Amino acid sequence: MSVLHENPTLPSETSALATVQERLAVIERVANSTQFSKSTRLRDFLRFVGKRSVKTGANEIHEHEIGVQVFGRSESYDRGQDNIVRVNATELRKRIDSYFSTEGAHETLIFTIPRGSYLPVYERRLLGPEKPAVVALPSPPPLDPLTMPSRSKMRDFFWIALSAVLAVVCIVQFIQMSFLNAPSRAWTDKPSVLAFWTEFTKANTSTDIVLPDEAVSMSEEIVGHPITLSDYLDKAYIQAFESSSKMSAERKADLHTIFNHNLVTFGGFHAAQEIVAMGPIARSMRMVHSRFYEAESLKRNNLILIGGKKANPWVHLFDDQVNFSLDYDDEHSQAFVSNHKPKPGEESVYKVVMDRNALYGYSVISYLPNPSHTGSVLIVAGTDSDATAAAAEFMTSEEGLHKLRMTFGGGNFHYFEVLLKTSRLSGTSFNSELVAYRTRS
Repeated sequence: MSVLHENPTLPSETSALATVQERLAVIERVANSTQFSKSTRLRDFLRFVGKRSVKTGANEIHEHEIGVQVFGRSESYDRGQDNIVRVNATELRKRIDSYFSTEGAHETLIFTIPRGSYLPVYERRLLGPEKPAVVALPSPPPLDPLTMPSRSKMRDFFWIALSAVLAVVCIVQFIQMSFLNAPSRAWTDKPSVLAFWTEFTKANTSTDIVLPDEAVSMSEEIVGHPITLSDYLDKAYIQAFESSSKMSAERKADLHTIFNHNLVTFGGFHAAQEIVAMGPIARSMRMVHSRFYEAESLKRNNLILIGGKKANPWVHLFDDQVNFSLDYDDEHSQAFVSNHKPKPGEESVYKVVMDRNALYGYSVISYLPNPSHTGSVLIVAGTDSDATAAAAEFMTSEEGLHKLRMTFGGGNFHYFEVLLKTSRLSGTSFNSELVAYRTRS
């Protein structure tokens, strides 16, 4: 891939810095491409260096850090004897180059990871009928916490995200219609699935599946603190920052741009899909984005909340009723599970630890009454989108619910909380291990 510095025909904007959002977006597109579809570890490698590269003051990423964080090596491992990072980096560079020359040939912002470094270098290229011309971008300056990319540069990123969301909505509607028009399938071979979902719906036949709002999650990262449910519903936090003298006009505009898009994560969609796909109860379910959900419905219907309180503020309503809660470490950009009242042998905090052989996560499942006790509530959340989807898989599988039922002594399901450790070997389905649980009458 050639790098041209002197091409006078390139527009002046190609010399501008790529924004944080643009860089993270192209990293995600590459990570989600077919080049990485069968290599979980290389995908983790790419996402790790991509996210680290946009941190304030990040001008180098060390091999030892990657070995520990991505490949699960101990802090004392010897890089001279263990070259796993260098070997995988070679393959990583090949797949990145392959993406930009095939399915990513349309990308105007590209990147490479030069040999001898693990820090991505971003470049603009001008597409045309001839071979694309490329111009090197200077390294971005440290991020100012009170500044944000211009609104115009964020627009492209959000239109791409919006297009993806519209595609997801179409798929969701198609799946819903398919199951609504299909004959109900008997659960005679799934007694534990039948037992739980019969119990869940016995008080009320109408069930709302509330999808997470990625826009509020992104907004929290901009403002630097959690957003309460009341602020979320009346948009008070946006109004507060409109009058703030500590936030630039561009950053305020960015908040509006983000919040004006109804973004849903693919993990949230997949979790909802698992539940809707059960068939027999699909007719009584409706999906709604968390921003458009109404408290009146919560009082009348059963409720399934997908995602933690960072992306689904409705979960805040149940903070005082749960022992296991999904929380977020803003400094390290990492979700974790808090165990508020640990029992002997349990930990107070469960953090995700990377391993070279598998992808691990934690899921929290809470089965509770709704506030008016006229229906049931199910909260399904994970430390990442895969863990959220794994939790939904657990609650719709005979194997998972049978194990849980036996743990509770058989019989009917009563209100409970479950903490799962999820794992997946490269190219396999998720396994869920019960770590801790609580029950109540």
